[in-house]
Amino acid sequence: MTNCCNIIITGVGGQGTVLAGRIISLAAEAAGYDVKVSEVHGMSQRGGSVITQVRFGDSVAAPIIAFGKADIVLAFEKLEALRILPYLTKDGKIIVNNRALLPMPVITGVMKYPDDIEQQILSVYDDAEIFDALALAEEAGNAKSLNIVLLGRLSKLLDWPQNYWTDAIAKAVKPRFIELNLKAFALGRE
Repeated sequence: MTNCCNIIITGVGGQGTVLAGRIISLAAEAAGYDVKVSEVHGMSQRGGSVITQVRFGDSVAAPIIAFGKADIVLAFEKLEALRILPYLTKDGKIIVNNRALLPMPVITGVMKYPDDIEQQILSVYDDAEIFDALALAEEAGNAKSLNIVLLGRLSKLLDWPQNYWTDAIAKAVKPRFIELNLKAFALGRE
């Protein structure tokens, strides 16, 4: 890692991007890094785009990630992944949930959801990890743990002890959901 690592988490309102950003920031703090977080909610309460940016390193001056400067993109929905590609560095890593959540213009018939999103992503980043995170969340016991499944996959890219992640999850979620989320994390990590 260079002096600063830049992670963009993107999804649709209600998918847990903000919680994922909080968990990453807690784990990064446990690893001894300076951390800055920024959130852009858009029309999140109406199913719109939500972007959380997490920057950590020895010293981080600002929370915003410029175009072409994200080291990692964590995408909870594949169209949102496609939209955020210009932020990713040439050598960046992208982890994508392969499910589609149709935006309102598609639902109303004004626009068409692209058929070839995964191919478009792979044409730019041939090592993109595109997988069914929702199925793993459901296996863990709740579809809403999709964000934690994706964090499990992300954790493999960062060289931190696993307990930094599990402790961060335990701090960030309600006590009654800790066990479920730890299971989701483990499934994503596998």
